[in-house]
Amino acid sequence: MPGEHVDVLIVGAGISGIGAGCHLVRECPDRTFAVLESRDSLGGTWDLFRYPGIRSDSDMFTFGYEFEPWRDPATIAEGGAIREYLAATARKYGVDRRIRYRHRVLRADWSSDEARWTVTAERTDTLERIVLTCSFLFVCSGYYRYDEGYTPDFPGRDDFAGTVVHPQHWPEDLDCTGTRVVVIGSGATAVTLVPALAGIAERVTMLQRSPTWISSRASRDRIADWARRALPERPAYALVRWKNVLYSSLTYRLSRVLPGVVKSALRREQLRKLDARFIDEHLTPSYEPWDQRLCLAPDGDIFDAVRSGGAEIVTDSVERFTRDGILLKSGRVLPADVIVTATGLTLLPIGGIALTVDGSEVDVADTVAYKGMMLSGVPNFALTIGYTNASWTLKSDLVARYVCRLLRHLAATGTDTVTPTPPAELDDRAALEPLLDFTSGYVRRGLHILPKQGRATPWRLHQNYPRDLRLLRRGPVTDGVRFSRSSSRRTQPVETR
Repeated sequence: MPGEHVDVLIVGAGISGIGAGCHLVRECPDRTFAVLESRDSLGGTWDLFRYPGIRSDSDMFTFGYEFEPWRDPATIAEGGAIREYLAATARKYGVDRRIRYRHRVLRADWSSDEARWTVTAERTDTLERIVLTCSFLFVCSGYYRYDEGYTPDFPGRDDFAGTVVHPQHWPEDLDCTGTRVVVIGSGATAVTLVPALAGIAERVTMLQRSPTWISSRASRDRIADWARRALPERPAYALVRWKNVLYSSLTYRLSRVLPGVVKSALRREQLRKLDARFIDEHLTPSYEPWDQRLCLAPDGDIFDAVRSGGAEIVTDSVERFTRDGILLKSGRVLPADVIVTATGLTLLPIGGIALTVDGSEVDVADTVAYKGMMLSGVPNFALTIGYTNASWTLKSDLVARYVCRLLRHLAATGTDTVTPTPPAELDDRAALEPLLDFTSGYVRRGLHILPKQGRATPWRLHQNYPRDLRLLRRGPVTDGVRFSRSSSRRTQPVETR
């Protein structure tokens, strides 16, 4: 039988879940809430990933919360500093006392008659089943599997005599000192690992099938340093945050309309440290900037590692693993003691939770995303999907504040249910598009299990913070949704204007 009831149940104690809890404390202090976290500590990605060099790939003035200034002088922060920031924020707002660790949510069943979710979780330490109810379910678990990264089935893997590791599960006792390391991949993880390992390994090789766009960025922000000296803390934080928002928005927009300009700028950065022939062969992708996420190299660290000889980049494909390394399609052999498969993530929407609405199963892939944060036909439910072209937290903050607006609207109108209701034209699957317009491998592999989107607001995810700020912070909460009262409160449609 259901036990405890809370107004809002948050799933996940990572950067989105902690932020959601803080917004509830700040904006809906009368609402009760709890946070269920499947792991034994908070931090999400920033506690799970422990590989060498782990750091943010966005500036911390936009990756940090809007309401809680980032105070560390580093603009690009290492993983430990981010974990400490999240823990301190959770303590400050009392969210840490609402977190229940080792609770993996298995299913959630909605009842329209009662206007509540019945949520079943499993204790990961005892396997005990826990049942709670909530009026609003807020899933902040991200969109990838925590227990399994993506690794291709490389021929001959069992023949390799050394260590094979995925960065998502980096062993604490793995010592790469004096070893030969091959990092397979060219995304953000590989670009982070290579310079970090170059200082301790005998040799580090980044093996890529094709190049990735890599941008160099200063690890300290001179304008931020000036603003902190000249202004009070919060105005300084707001100034630098907006400076970085506008810069990244402009860069992304320029990449879409004038990609040649952005490619030329990236090439000029790289030419300061590497020669043109190397850049042409190993650092010039076939796709346009921001077709995939732009990789960030603080102070050009990966370029320095290559120039110093501590690391190399090889553009080729794996033929097979051998006892002592990797045989490439070209016939070259890369000797290795450690092979790191930095080959990406495995997508898993809403943490793999099984949803039902009045007894009918919900296939997330058959739903349409409403404002990039709710699902068509699923009442009193929200999920957080951050930006792919900017800091994740910019969107998670907007979503959390929008949920608070919805909760206040429900209270003000005497209603208890809000359900996204798409127009009839979205019943035609030909009118729908993939949720994420991105060509990264992990996205292409998982698009079929994600919600779809329409072609116009509010059924489209814009990936544009200034536009979403107007839509989610100041736009109406009544467009595209139906508010109602449950049968226990004399169910009837409620007109809202």
